[in-house]
Formats: sequence, C-alpha cells, structure tokens
Amino acid sequence: MAAFHLAQVNLAQPLEPLDSELLREFVEALDPVNAVADSAPGFVWRLQTEDGNATAVTVFDDDSLIVNMSVWESIEALRAFVYTAPAHLAVMKRRREWFSRMEMHLALWWIPAGHVPTVAEAEERVTLLSAIGPSPDAFSFRRHFPPPDGGAPDAVDDDRWLCPA
Repeated sequence: MAAFHLAQVNLAQPLEPLDSELLREFVEALDPVNAVADSAPGFVWRLQTEDGNATAVTVFDDDSLIVNMSVWESIEALRAFVYTAPAHLAVMKRRREWFSRMEMHLALWWIPAGHVPTVAEAEERVTLLSAIGPSPDAFSFRRHFPPPDGGAPDAVDDDRWLCPA
C-alpha cells in the first residue's frame, strides 16, 4: 500500500444559483458523476454532506462557490477519471455554460494514506498555488510532483492532460 495518496480540490463559481433552470442539468448530473467517481479505480474518498455531494459546503467564506474535494491512490488514477470517464467528460465539456472562469480553481497535493483532508487544508493549498505557483506542496495536472516517498523532487511538466477549453 502506498504511503501517500493524492488530494484534489476543484472550485467553481456558478453563473446562477444551483436551483436555477440554467444549472438544472449540472445538478442532475452530480449523483451519476459522483457514483462513477466512487467506483473508479484508485478512488479513496470524497467530501460530501448527507445529500451525497458537497454543494452545501462553504469554501473561502463564499457561499456562492462550490467545492469538489477527493482523494485518490495516484495522480494517474485521478487523471484517468477526470479525462476518460464519459459522464465526467460530458460535464466538463459544458462547464462554460454553467460556471465563470476562475484563475485558480484546482489544486493537487500529496497526503499521508489514511488522512482525510479538510476544507481549510484545501483553501491553504489553493492559496499557496496561487501565490507561488506549482511546488511539491500544491500543484496541478500540468506541473505535478511525485509523492514525498516517490524519489526525485523534480516537477513533471505534462501538457497531455490540459483541460479542454
């Protein structure tokens, strides 16, 4: 078993409230996409309330932001879900219909296996990535780092996995 897992946080700023007609199809896709994630190879954990998602969780003291946070066995497992799961890809392709562009919306970081990241921890990682750019403490798919037990600390620049526009 790996000593470290990959935590990810993804923030979104909806163009309208989640109960609006504009966001109806996005909200309807939440449970099916979350079910695919939950059963994906390498999935460990995701942030959720009793509703089964995290749309009611406040992040950065901003009730209008929505957060998705999860833990995966590896960056490869998360990448496979994000970029190959048809249900997730369908939502990603329509994200500009539902969400504002955000300069900093994603952060990845390594955590000890078994650790459950907090919203405060996720906020710190997004803030760090925004302030100093990719580092072993907060990075992106494009420029990522190996886990602390993974050998050389050099960054990996990987344009193959850029999010489609």
